Amino acid sequence: MTAQNELRLLPWTGPEGKPCYLDTDDREGYMSRLADHIEAVQLGMVSELLEQTLQVPDDDAADLEKLRLVVAQLAGALRDVLRVATSRGHRLPTPE
Repeated sequence: MTAQNELRLLPWTGPEGKPCYLDTDDREGYMSRLADHIEAVQLGMVSELLEQTLQVPDDDAADLEKLRLVVAQLAGALRDVLRVATSRGHRLPTPE
């Protein structure tokens, strides 16, 4: 198994919003592939949300409720992207 400092941060949380980690050396295993797939889906959703968000300032009909919704969606997307970036950053090889 991997060393404690090499656990993979997964792109989802557990009960009470606590982070989940994967302890494996098999980067091609089922859980690793599942995590890779979910990361790709999350990043794709963030890309779509960004496109929608860029249109909001030009929408004269956008009301406060719509803006609140966009802010909430952006906060969730930023949380997901930060988790993916942190996970991938921890898996980069460290120079010796």
